Amino acid sequence: MAKLLRMAASKEVSKKKSGIDKRRAPQTTRPDEQAPNPVWFKPVMFGFMLLGLIWIIVYYVGGSLQLPVPALQQGNIFVGFGIMFIGFLMTTRWR
Repeated sequence: MAKLLRMAASKEVSKKKSGIDKRRAPQTTRPDEQAPNPVWFKPVMFGFMLLGLIWIIVYYVGGSLQLPVPALQQGNIFVGFGIMFIGFLMTTRWR
């Protein structure tokens, strides 16, 4: 037991002498490197793309009912593509 304590103590001393302290070592990141995306980013991005696609499919399948929003009529296509476009814009920020 005493031998292990001496070995551990000698390693600590050698680290201190060499100036290596892992707890205080500076981060070696490049200044132009950006942080990764948050966890929610990818599901939201794909969610917008799928929601827009579903919006357009529901409009075409709805036929004479003019679903999902009857008051918009042909505008439902623009709404669907707009929602998908938001998802595609998010892909430019995906890391």
